[in-house]
Amino acid sequence: MRIFLVLISIASFALASCQTLDRGSFGPFKRSLNNKSYGYSVVKDFTGRSGVEFVERFEVRAGDCGSSSQWSDCRSDRERSELSGPKDGFQGSINWYGWSIFVPETFQNIFPTKLALGQFHQLRGPPAFMFQNSVGGYWFDENFGHSRIPIKLIADEELLGKWNRIEVHAKWHKSDGFMKVFVNEI
Repeated sequence: MRIFLVLISIASFALASCQTLDRGSFGPFKRSLNNKSYGYSVVKDFTGRSGVEFVERFEVRAGDCGSSSQWSDCRSDRERSELSGPKDGFQGSINWYGWSIFVPETFQNIFPTKLALGQFHQLRGPPAFMFQNSVGGYWFDENFGHSRIPIKLIADEELLGKWNRIEVHAKWHKSDGFMKVFVNEI
């Protein structure tokens, strides 16, 4: 299975990154299916509380759909702003991923409409794991084409207006793979 990380949003939110936007050993991340200038930017931390000088800001507005030769958001009634990482080389590997997420207090939950705020996506397949805003917070969902029992990671009162750190330890293997998610661990 080939897995790659996609960070997406249908609202304005920010991710904390290191000063130089170091992507570790995963290589460069690229814009995917939406190239609106306001959709993604690296900005000075507007909260003053992220712990780094610069953060990555994502925003999606009505009608921000895109398409490629394999997919069309416009035909699927979907909108996005995302970065996609490398699309191969993970079979059998063990990796750590991490990001900090900030969702403004003014954010309006649109549940039951699906709002993904990060996903690990299979090449030529459905998302394997999703991080979603759902009823009452930020949830982890083992997906593989159909949602399993989601796990609440962060309640709304801890999500809105605060920085939260997500770390994922994963082994990408069909028979003995694993994914462990840590929230605000020190």
